[in-house]
Amino acid sequence: MRTKLRKWRTTFWLLSCMVLTMGFTSAYAGTPVRGGDLITGYGQFPSHFNHAIQSGAATAVPGCNIFASLVETNTKFEPVPYLAKSWEVSSDGLTYTFHLVENATFHDGKPITSEDVAFSFEIVKANHSFGPSMLGPVDRVETPDKYTAVFKLNNPHPALFMVLSPALLPILPKHVYGDGQPIRKHPANTNPVGSGPFKLAEFKPGDYFILERNPNFFRPGQPYLDRIIGRRIKDPNANFIAMKKGDFHLAMFNGGLRLKQIESLKKEKHIVVTSKGYEAIAPVYFLEFNLRKEMFKDVRVRQAIAYAIDRKFITEKLHSGFSKAATGPLHSSFPWYTDQVNTYALNLEKANQLLDEAGYPKKADGYRFSATIAWYPGEPDSMDTLAAYMKPQLKKVGIDVQLKPPADFVSWYKHVAGWQHDMTMSNIYSWGDPMIGVHRLYLCDNQKHVVWTNTSGYCNKELDAIMAKASVETDFAERKALYAQFQQILTEDLPLIWTHEAPYQTIYHKNLNNVITSVWGAASPADKMYWTDGKMP
Repeated sequence: MRTKLRKWRTTFWLLSCMVLTMGFTSAYAGTPVRGGDLITGYGQFPSHFNHAIQSGAATAVPGCNIFASLVETNTKFEPVPYLAKSWEVSSDGLTYTFHLVENATFHDGKPITSEDVAFSFEIVKANHSFGPSMLGPVDRVETPDKYTAVFKLNNPHPALFMVLSPALLPILPKHVYGDGQPIRKHPANTNPVGSGPFKLAEFKPGDYFILERNPNFFRPGQPYLDRIIGRRIKDPNANFIAMKKGDFHLAMFNGGLRLKQIESLKKEKHIVVTSKGYEAIAPVYFLEFNLRKEMFKDVRVRQAIAYAIDRKFITEKLHSGFSKAATGPLHSSFPWYTDQVNTYALNLEKANQLLDEAGYPKKADGYRFSATIAWYPGEPDSMDTLAAYMKPQLKKVGIDVQLKPPADFVSWYKHVAGWQHDMTMSNIYSWGDPMIGVHRLYLCDNQKHVVWTNTSGYCNKELDAIMAKASVETDFAERKALYAQFQQILTEDLPLIWTHEAPYQTIYHKNLNNVITSVWGAASPADKMYWTDGKMP
């Protein structure tokens, strides 16, 4: 029954994709028109365009327009056809057979085949920072014919379709990247050959890049835009002025803008501001404890600090309503999210009581102990502002917070990766599924001298077992139940205090259509995007 349902869904989405490609008459307002450039600013500018070997939005956003993938993801976290026109999944969940479109070519005119799919799988698995977690369950990709790619799994992989999306597994041309040169230093990383809707026309590192329409894109009539021009944002104020004047048309991930500037832009008649399109990226911010430090070994101390933090004040006052309070390790956009956890509403009396019980009474100076807070630079509203808030707020319960501002990203990285921190403000992108982007913070065997791993030093074997089960469970209801336990355990143990979901916004000109068409938002191909009259304003 489950296999039949999968086949029915595949057929349904294939038909839907055909309807959308042919007319867009019902799903989108108006009729798409060809023409016009799109100018966008990048706060974090890409150093290259091969996101098969590197995670992060800076590389993935342009990369998703240069490279195509097997599937896309709709707004319901469901796969829809892209390079794969259809697929079947075996009843045991160990074989995924993908049938490729037969008219797709790379930018150099060479056809895309199953050999390119198998090659790309190997590259991502071996080189991407999430490669082992994303593709560990996949043993190999077989290529029985030119247009059939068969993924053979060692165990079920409920997140595989998310992995095969544009943001995580771009299809690289084997004839270009498989020439024997080291993939991380390959010249095609900065002069890429893909099969996406746009191809690189010009690149000045650290300054700008220009993508132009791929005239041979395998979706007839698409893309609609002539060019996408990405410019590095060196001064957020300049970006603010450019957006306000209409010189820039699109800013993603806040575009380096402060929230007060975004609030101002919302008042402009020609600008649209939306928080949609970050559901799969699912950024969650947190205060991380170093559990190797004596005072933080006691869960009552961690719980006391959670009770002392006013998340409502953070979201409503510090973030002007742009962010949302986080309740635990999973972003509220995730299908597996639950709010049935202890959310630690502000309670200073409870916080003081827990600290007393933990054996940290107030001394003559009113403090119980001192601890430092570090944070990484680059997001002042979510990092600097929040760290500054923690100092007077935790003073209310007798904790002397010493702020440790980083000189730069590298110094913060070394501090946290070296497990030298007491506490640090940080965040993660969840990347479409908990097993891809979330597990890494909590797995007992992932305590590495690398940031965005388990640098807190937390270990709970019961939680490890739950993560292991959730990583192979393909029944949605049962997997959701496992992740409910996951969230409940972590919100009691509190190796981290999850403060808020990112106040990320996408800001764009009102005449730009189809800006957000999936849960991946900007990390999606822009082939459906178009100007209302076919001209940029």
